[in-house]
Amino acid sequence: MADTPPSRPSRRGERTRESLLDAAEKLFAEMSFHGVTVRAIAKEAGADPALVAYYFGGKRELFDAVLERRGAVLNRYRIAELEEIEAHAGPEGPSPEEIITAFTHPLLELSATGGDGWKSYFSLIGQITNTPEWGGEVMSKYFDPIANRFLEALRKRVPEVTKEDLYWTYHFLSGALVLTYAETGRIDRLSGGVCRSTDIASIQERLPGFITAGFLNMVERRKAKEQS
Repeated sequence: MADTPPSRPSRRGERTRESLLDAAEKLFAEMSFHGVTVRAIAKEAGADPALVAYYFGGKRELFDAVLERRGAVLNRYRIAELEEIEAHAGPEGPSPEEIITAFTHPLLELSATGGDGWKSYFSLIGQITNTPEWGGEVMSKYFDPIANRFLEALRKRVPEVTKEDLYWTYHFLSGALVLTYAETGRIDRLSGGVCRSTDIASIQERLPGFITAGFLNMVERRKAKEQS
């Protein structure tokens, strides 16, 4: 029997749900979780406020759904890039810079080409990463598994790295990414216009090599200290 096409209410319901997610993403990014009401989200989406409870349960559940929607896409993109370089690497595996590029490139690419929705999403991620209330719990929930997958790839390529240096590498990389997708314009003013915080192509060109150099420097300094 042929598959039955989805009914009109189902399609309409899915559009409403997506509209609520889009509206919540935009408003959370602009005003933070605590600065937004369910009523404001529903108004932005052109929907009845009761539909937030119907589709999500409440504002916190809607917030989680906003993070999960694009987080799942981003993580699949990152894993695909990592598996691609692993599949084509030699016996030693991909280089540290290739691994770090596979982690950063999807995020930067989506920020550059994904439209306003991705810009709002990354702005929201920047907020919660820098907020003790959310940074540990929320980021761990959605991004620890993917982070550990990449850190394990780095450890395999550079087995002499200590756990301490490995996790500090991720900490410094996360900080650079948060500032990057915040696009504050700080570097624009500091450089007198020579650099622009929205110049994602220049960031893609420089960031992986910068982080890789720091990572390898930590490894070499540790080895030299142990040998002295």
